[in-house]
Amino acid sequence: MNVDLDDSISDINVVPLVDIILVVLIIFMVTAPMIMKPTINVNLPKAASGENTAPSQLAITLAQDGRTLLNGNPATEESISTKAKEELQKNPDVQAIISADKDVPHGRVVTIIDVVKSAGVKKFAISIDKKTP
Repeated sequence: MNVDLDDSISDINVVPLVDIILVVLIIFMVTAPMIMKPTINVNLPKAASGENTAPSQLAITLAQDGRTLLNGNPATEESISTKAKEELQKNPDVQAIISADKDVPHGRVVTIIDVVKSAGVKKFAISIDKKTP
């Protein structure tokens, strides 16, 4: 058996690389929803219609116990207004996403919407959980 050096294997086997990339992709797909969940447990109202919105610079959470959070940090109406004005200067298309517990009084939600709109933010959304059929 005469082996010539020119007959050496010169192909790259990409199957193991594809396997590794697929495993990493699956890990990211599984962990991404856990990372994007808010840190406070809010019992959102359920609605059959609605759409998922993109993350925003102004994520406002109204908890059942009366706490108000802005991007996960405790906030007042004044600090929400200030932050909204700052974000509006950076990005005129900034959107405020309001997540209110279903037991929060309607008037409190309207007050926060008014604070955000008074600061100049024209786009806002109200977070919901989709109803399961």
